[in-house]
Amino acid sequence: MKAMNKRTSLLSALLASAAFMGGLTVQAQADELRLYNWSNYFAPELLERFEKETGTKVTIDSFASEEDLLAKLQAGGGGYDIIFPGTTTLGIMVDKGMLAKIDVNQMENFKNLLPAFKSIAGDEKREYSAPYMWGTTGFTYDPEMVPGGKMAESWEPIFKPADELKGKIAMLNEMSDVWNAAAYYLGIDKCTEDAGEAQQILDLLLAQKPDVKLYSNDGTIDRMVAGEVPVHMQWNGAAHRVKAKKPNVVYVYPKEGTTFWTDVIAVPKDAPNLEKAKEFVNWMMSPEVAAAASNYTGYSNAVIGSGEFLKDDLKSDPAVNMPEEYGERLRPYKACSPKSKDLREKVWTKLKS
Repeated sequence: MKAMNKRTSLLSALLASAAFMGGLTVQAQADELRLYNWSNYFAPELLERFEKETGTKVTIDSFASEEDLLAKLQAGGGGYDIIFPGTTTLGIMVDKGMLAKIDVNQMENFKNLLPAFKSIAGDEKREYSAPYMWGTTGFTYDPEMVPGGKMAESWEPIFKPADELKGKIAMLNEMSDVWNAAAYYLGIDKCTEDAGEAQQILDLLLAQKPDVKLYSNDGTIDRMVAGEVPVHMQWNGAAHRVKAKKPNVVYVYPKEGTTFWTDVIAVPKDAPNLEKAKEFVNWMMSPEVAAAASNYTGYSNAVIGSGEFLKDDLKSDPAVNMPEEYGERLRPYKACSPKSKDLREKVWTKLKS
């Protein structure tokens, strides 16, 4: 919680009446909306635009991983009105009663959604969430920095890199993405409940670990642009933004499997400004607003009619508009059992220890 400035502190001291202060709190909530999102994943122009259109001040904080997001909300921290979880975390939050039922399916702009996005695993009726961005998890490489100027369309050069790349591979610091990639490469069901198969995944990741320069979700774009690493496990929107500054980089959809994911917009159960949060969710499903979000993040959205507002480079980049022949490589979100999730968490803990 940000510290109050001197003027606010003095006002609070002078206006000590409980009744008056109760009214003041309501007014403050009505004039502010607090967002909690991944870093560098929301267009500043949209914050300004919403403020201008509604008179509501919007502030945004960032988290580094979905584990951080979940932990903070479970601990009751933040006081946020809008959050941006992925599909996996969305299901957990719905099951645990952590989200407000905002009936997205009844909102005016719900009609703008592509049919495939009107339902989602964990929120089949779209009562708790609206789609934000969707994309894939593969890897990006700089042809000028890898042996032969080309890497195979496989997870092989990531998990078993050439000698010239050992100690230079950058991985995401995201449990699900790393686990899934290893499972695809080994031909193991990513929702396996078999301890032996989980051990195979751990063995692969531990063998790779000395070849990994770092695990990080932050700075993936700047790191590639600066040439700090030649190859980075990356989300496709980040790859697109790297390509804007280094046109020769290549985004790979590994043939063994490429995770297809969706991030959503949701409202915590204890959101201070529930009605304004609902207004914001509906606003985000309008074509021009969704396009502005895509133009900034480099990811696709789920809103019909947004295409006419997209930048040309977004339309032409295969990292964003995937070539049709790669469609069979996509692996959608899959709800795994508690036993499977427990194995995954144990592997991740051992890998990062």
